[in-house]
Amino acid sequence: MKPSIDLILGTALWAWTVSKEQAFQLLDKFYEAGYRWIDAATNYPINKNANDFRASEGILCEWIKANGVQDLKVLMKIGSINNLYTPENNLTPSFIQIIYNEYLHLFGEQLAEVMVHWDNRAEADAIRASLLALDRIRQEGVKIGLSGIKHPAIYHELNSSFGFDWDIQLKHNLVYSDYDRYSAFHGQARFLAYGINAGGLKFPSATYRKDSSTAVRNVPTEKYQDLVHEVATILTDYNAHSSLEALTRFNECSMVYTYYSPDIKGILVGPSKTAQLQSTLTFFEQLQAGQHEELYNRLAALSSNG
Repeated sequence: MKPSIDLILGTALWAWTVSKEQAFQLLDKFYEAGYRWIDAATNYPINKNANDFRASEGILCEWIKANGVQDLKVLMKIGSINNLYTPENNLTPSFIQIIYNEYLHLFGEQLAEVMVHWDNRAEADAIRASLLALDRIRQEGVKIGLSGIKHPAIYHELNSSFGFDWDIQLKHNLVYSDYDRYSAFHGQARFLAYGINAGGLKFPSATYRKDSSTAVRNVPTEKYQDLVHEVATILTDYNAHSSLEALTRFNECSMVYTYYSPDIKGILVGPSKTAQLQSTLTFFEQLQAGQHEELYNRLAALSSNG
């Protein structure tokens, strides 16, 4: 049985396709179920509307204040300076300290982790300067992580002088994975998977809403029809020979694949409705009970062949 891993509530679509009211409902259910990790970023939602810059974190702050919550674990990704989906970034030591102080003011002891976000730099000296600033934050008891790093090998090499116990957030699903790009960290870092459902793919019998994640992110669902059909075929056979309750949704297969993947210690989920979240929580409990490893093996074989 794989050791228990963290379930993390994502906020990327808040103030975009998820309203404040819906986000509050999601937070209520997630919190009441006993989960505490929340994933956020300065540039959420990345909807290319400058007026919504930092709106997602604003919703989270409002919910915390309204409910008097003091025991969340907020993971905040920093560096991006707009939500226009551009590579513009600021990871200078002074900016890191400024934004850290701001988030420390907003979240206090609930700020559990700070992650470098969308770093495309290849200059080792500049990255070293950022790590020095992050090291000072680590000394205050805040965990340090990475997300969307273009040159992870540089971070790995420089870490011989720092000894960071990294969390690394990466896209990982049946369609695409960044896991191999972080090969230097295999067996060392805690990997946290996002985008596990490949932008919201569904089995052929399901329909996509106009406000679905696939629609707003322009996911080319037709491109993945063959893979979706293959997953459906595997699932039909798996259900026929399993004594467990039948699985019916693509996202259940996605969670199985991610949960059992090597080095994965956390799964980010981004439901838009409480019914979706409840379904995820229920299925996540099944995974923690050690079910569906056989299905993972079949899905992993399909992914490697693809």
